[in-house]
Amino acid sequence: MAEGIIDMQDMETIFSVTDSLGIHRESVRVELVKEDPGAVGQGAGGMVEITIPESSTVEEFAERLRVELEGLGYTDQEPQDEEEDDWL
Repeated sequence: MAEGIIDMQDMETIFSVTDSLGIHRESVRVELVKEDPGAVGQGAGGMVEITIPESSTVEEFAERLRVELEGLGYTDQEPQDEEEDDWL
């Protein structure tokens, strides 16, 4: 994999944070190219827009991501019971 390009492990780390905050994965947009200093923000339609920094590890960034998302009003969510989503 080329330097500066995110991979599946990066996405798994990002999703571990966003999932724990109850953010639906379809509402998360992650830039494919890493770029310093990294960024976390809210875009049109409530999309969470994330740029992973190139000069630090994704694990280090995950800590910052959690803090910044909490600053945007997201909070830890209890895991949903699968039966709650079953409307059939």
